[in-house]
Amino acid sequence: MNNLAALLNLSQDVLWLHFLVLLRVGPVMSLFPGFGERSVPARIKLVLTLAMTAIVAPASQPHLEALVVNQPPIGWLVVSETLVGLIIGIGIRLFVLALQTAGSIAAQSTSLSQILGSAGVTPLPAMGHLLVVGALALAMLLGLHVRVAQMMVLTYGVFPAAVMPEAATVAAWGVRQISGAFALAFTLAAPFVIVSVLYNLTLGIINRAMPQMMVVFVGAPVITATGMGLLLLLAPTMLSLWVDALQGFIANPFGG
Repeated sequence: MNNLAALLNLSQDVLWLHFLVLLRVGPVMSLFPGFGERSVPARIKLVLTLAMTAIVAPASQPHLEALVVNQPPIGWLVVSETLVGLIIGIGIRLFVLALQTAGSIAAQSTSLSQILGSAGVTPLPAMGHLLVVGALALAMLLGLHVRVAQMMVLTYGVFPAAVMPEAATVAAWGVRQISGAFALAFTLAAPFVIVSVLYNLTLGIINRAMPQMMVVFVGAPVITATGMGLLLLLAPTMLSLWVDALQGFIANPFGG
């Protein structure tokens, strides 16, 4: 009977430990690039979340041992841990949004925004969809899921469990991440914007020199071909810069 009681207590502690980790891992996986897409079935997301919880829980045990012994109110745990998970998940998700924004800027600049219509669940130009799919595939090949699991373990040293993050600190961090995402998007799409400006200036000069010429019919195929050529040449560099930025965030997500 004593052995059975000890086994029961141990199983309860293990379940409580995994529940604590699940509260933080769940929001991250719901926003995780690739796994958290709306096209992924909910059951697959649940299985992936449970798998990530099983991976993170043993490594996080030293940070959560006190909470396993002295269990705080479950309502407070749900609120605080879910909030921390949402902060981390949104920070990672902003990199996908930055790539989508870069694709939209590039497509709009080169008159390619309407080719193939919407290629994804949300309205997205084909150029942006291609960049997002390529970036997600490259990130998975480079072990994004493994790096995120490591980051989840390290977050317990920054945001202790059952402790609510400071609102001012989170707000300042969020503003910095959003501005960084837009800066990254414009940096990736800058060559397309520059080509678009040069294209429009050239059309303006030609139109002033030869008003009778229909410069739009001549220039439209040129800018379309140029945009596709730029995408062919610059896509590897754009994806490399994006992966470097994402890895930098995962290595030091809170800049401290």
